[in-house]
Amino acid sequence: MRRYSVALVAAVMVFLVACGNESAGGNPAVNPSDSSNPTSPTPSVPPVSTPPGAAAAPVEQAKADLTKRLGIAETAVKVLGAEEVTWSDGSLGCPEPGMHYTQALVNGMRITLEADGKRYEYHSGGARPPFLCENPQAR
Repeated sequence: MRRYSVALVAAVMVFLVACGNESAGGNPAVNPSDSSNPTSPTPSVPPVSTPPGAAAAPVEQAKADLTKRLGIAETAVKVLGAEEVTWSDGSLGCPEPGMHYTQALVNGMRITLEADGKRYEYHSGGARPPFLCENPQAR
């Protein structure tokens, strides 16, 4: 039985060494000794970047909602601000009494609009599109 265990351990070690050699230098695209490739390896997944105007879509959604609610022209709505925020929970900065929310940080936006001299605050986050927050939490 002891011989079997030693043989098994030896076989596993040979396998691990072979796997280790494959992952250590097996990338033919980037060879550190190749002087024709002076650049460092690039990640296989491109970095995530925000496309230009990505924040414009939520702002336009908020403006469209407000014009529909008030029955006014879109030109009568002024954008006072639009900022990316991290909400402290699932209420997205707009908690309702008696409701329970997930206790996790949520990336989203706060959009402040003005129409007829009155300010309106829209919040969004996660997969939820902008919505009118009538009683926003104090900042």
